Amino acid sequence: MRSSHPPLRFLVAESETQQAREKRRESVGRSSGETYLDILHRLVPDAACDRIQPADTDAALPPGLSLTGYDAVLLTGSPLHLYEETPETRRTVAFMRAVFASGTPAFGSCAGLQVATVAAGGSVRPNARRLEASFARRITPTGEGRAHPLLAGRPAAYDAPAIHTDEVEALPPGATLLAGNRLTAVQAAEIRFDGGVFWGVQYHPEIGLDEVAGALRRQADSLVEAGLARDGEDVEAYAWQVDGLHADPTRRDLAWRLGLDEQVTDERLRQTEMRNFVEALGRGRPLAVDS
Repeated sequence: MRSSHPPLRFLVAESETQQAREKRRESVGRSSGETYLDILHRLVPDAACDRIQPADTDAALPPGLSLTGYDAVLLTGSPLHLYEETPETRRTVAFMRAVFASGTPAFGSCAGLQVATVAAGGSVRPNARRLEASFARRITPTGEGRAHPLLAGRPAAYDAPAIHTDEVEALPPGATLLAGNRLTAVQAAEIRFDGGVFWGVQYHPEIGLDEVAGALRRQADSLVEAGLARDGEDVEAYAWQVDGLHADPTRRDLAWRLGLDEQVTDERLRQTEMRNFVEALGRGRPLAVDS
């Protein structure tokens, strides 16, 4: 059984390619891994945090450290398509298999959930219904999800930041479905595989509303192609409102226009899953893996 003692040590696995990292920095000023590091330092100010880019050819842990030396590994979102056989996807999936084998607890959002799914024997596909962009609506916990510590504090239905072109097609054996919605059947899951445990969500509890707006602008062409917007000006108008709500979360007029409540506008509530994961690490018991 694994126990952790302060200060916690986290490894953020940033599966974006270098090109995607730079594109995101140009858009919102930080890569997905840098967003994760910022949240972790705010949740656990004394934590030690390292970062690795498992999709890169030269990815390596800091000298003298192994996966078992971390209290948790956190996998970020990424534009990688896990159903494609590329050097980047192979390296990323191999990394996740090593995380499972190490017994180190892991958490992931969006592509992070998809990476863990494929690593454990499940499958991923392009979105079957339609692109889920800006916010995942009416996410509903399953019976298991209502009792699971990952979703503690979430109501019977809630919205969350999300933008993804792929989804989990089939969870691997040993996985537990925790939440879904009308567009995406697997919105949250626990995966146990090869001695390890992973908690993951398809949405993005870690990102700010400015990052939602930035993602919309980066994917404007896809949104128009999918019929979610008439043109780039349409996307910009929507992103402008999201940016405005980021600047002032108390603006009820913008929250009303966007159809959002405190589960999204309140930063603490928006980050529920990451907070629950970190708190579970401190307690130890919910993340323990039977030896």
